[in-house]
Amino acid sequence: MQNLNQIQSEAPILKKTTDLYKEFYECLKTFPKKDQHMLGKKCEENIIDFMELILSAVSSYKQEKKAKLLEANNKFDLLKVLLRMAREFKMIDNKKYLNLEEKIQEIGRMLGGWIKSLN
Repeated sequence: MQNLNQIQSEAPILKKTTDLYKEFYECLKTFPKKDQHMLGKKCEENIIDFMELILSAVSSYKQEKKAKLLEANNKFDLLKVLLRMAREFKMIDNKKYLNLEEKIQEIGRMLGGWIKSLN
């Protein structure tokens, strides 16, 4: 079984997603209690689901890999919408949102490039 450092060196997107999770986790602490358990939890679950799909794609064959990456892309799109909602409802301030958005854009470019490379 591969260790986390080896997996992250093979899939830099996983390292970036881990960084995104850490940053979101800090934001989650400032969510109002009721929102931590609703929108906050949904965002957190989507990040973790995305990471699981990326990990699964790393060890999959090409056809399976593409399907997993497309599923990960759908999770990622939902995460972007949820984070935008959190900002609109003032659960995340603009500065923190911009930091998250920067990471999201980078991960999105990496994911898109990986999917295109499988065509």
